[in-house]
Amino acid sequence: MTTRHTHKGRPHILHSLTEWRWLIEASILPWTIPWLLKAPKGDGHPVILLPGFMAGEITMGILEAYLRNRGYDVSHWGFGRNVGFQPKHAKALEQKIRYIHYKTGRKVSLVGWSLGGVFSLYGALQAPECVRSIITLGSPLSRDSTGLQNIPRMLRAMYRLVAHPMGTMVHESRPEGKLLKERAQLTMPISCLYGVGDGVVPPQEATIDGNPELHENIRVPASHLGMGVNPMVLWIVADRLAQPEGAWQPFSPSGGTGYAYRKLTHEILPV
Repeated sequence: MTTRHTHKGRPHILHSLTEWRWLIEASILPWTIPWLLKAPKGDGHPVILLPGFMAGEITMGILEAYLRNRGYDVSHWGFGRNVGFQPKHAKALEQKIRYIHYKTGRKVSLVGWSLGGVFSLYGALQAPECVRSIITLGSPLSRDSTGLQNIPRMLRAMYRLVAHPMGTMVHESRPEGKLLKERAQLTMPISCLYGVGDGVVPPQEATIDGNPELHENIRVPASHLGMGVNPMVLWIVADRLAQPEGAWQPFSPSGGTGYAYRKLTHEILPV
């Protein structure tokens, strides 16, 4: 589960046109609550949730409620809608991570959805001594995808309109963008969840190469817009956060959950 996905090019057009699948994922969620409540409980350490591009904190509401139920001290990034990788938000995130670490005396885990995952890597690079683990959900992390040319054109156009006329390429020349290229140096556990059926961020751009003893790529049966409501994604996030500090192990589900995971990710989903 640590191997980087070999998919090439843009997301399949069918996946992009059917991102409304998130409604089905959300409708299934209530029926899976008894199973979700059997996921490992946490140790109460702080967790920061970071939303995706053009999304606000409300989109992370279900994940917030679930992680609070699992025993975590959950907070949002606190900067409103994510309008692109803005330097002011990147700097503010570093300050928030350091403040929570100082206030609680515990390291912070970061859970970022889509562009929120890019912010989480940056925050960890700026304050590595304060970060316990990172979990990304369909995040465009690939180092070799300059300009993210495999992201759908409409989304790239929206990014240029909202964030910067030069799009994501402008970040390559900024200190923040250059720092992100050093992510291989991160020594905390990183779990990158990616969907082969993701209609926004293709698998090869949502996965990373790294130390297999600390960095993993986990295939999930989710659409891009459904990452925050998909039952299997929620369970995996809870399982990853529950890993003991200093004794982290790669994702390897067993029992009924392991059987369901393998069926959903390796038989139903197309490659």
